[in-house]
Amino acid sequence: MGKNIQIATIGGGCFWCTEAVFQEVKGVEKVVSGYAGGNAPGKPTYREICSGLTGHAEVIQVTFNADIISFQDILVIFMTTHNPTTLNQQGADRGTQYRSVIYYHNDAQKSISEEVVKQVQPYYNHKIVTEISKLPIFYEAEKEHQNYYKENTQQGYCSYVIEPKLAKLRQLHADKLA
Repeated sequence: MGKNIQIATIGGGCFWCTEAVFQEVKGVEKVVSGYAGGNAPGKPTYREICSGLTGHAEVIQVTFNADIISFQDILVIFMTTHNPTTLNQQGADRGTQYRSVIYYHNDAQKSISEEVVKQVQPYYNHKIVTEISKLPIFYEAEKEHQNYYKENTQQGYCSYVIEPKLAKLRQLHADKLA
């Protein structure tokens, strides 16, 4: 019997944070940091993305076994481990590259995305502003941005920004962790 492998493409601010969260989730086979949703020709660089001029968002592609964790569960974890109510911002990170976004791969993912946003809205005091759009071209980020947290745990950003997100993940979704 083969695995039921699916892909989710999501962005919740800095991809180092979302990558670290999903690397701990049971059923996740692989997480790749990258860029999507921009309008610049060719493959963008991190420096170009950070300028905010390309229109790309920092995103991750999560390859997961849907027999272990559903797309819906992936989205619930995503929506509760970042702030989906701040437009183009997560914490001190500001700019369109840090927008909250779900890029759906098919109509079923689009419907589930819309439903999950409705389900989690009551838990927030402000309106959820997460963009839900069809997946554009996904560009894999440079090698130094892959597996960032695990390879840089002593770095200040990891201690002050990523570790609190991981603590929230462990508190809210302990049953879904590897």
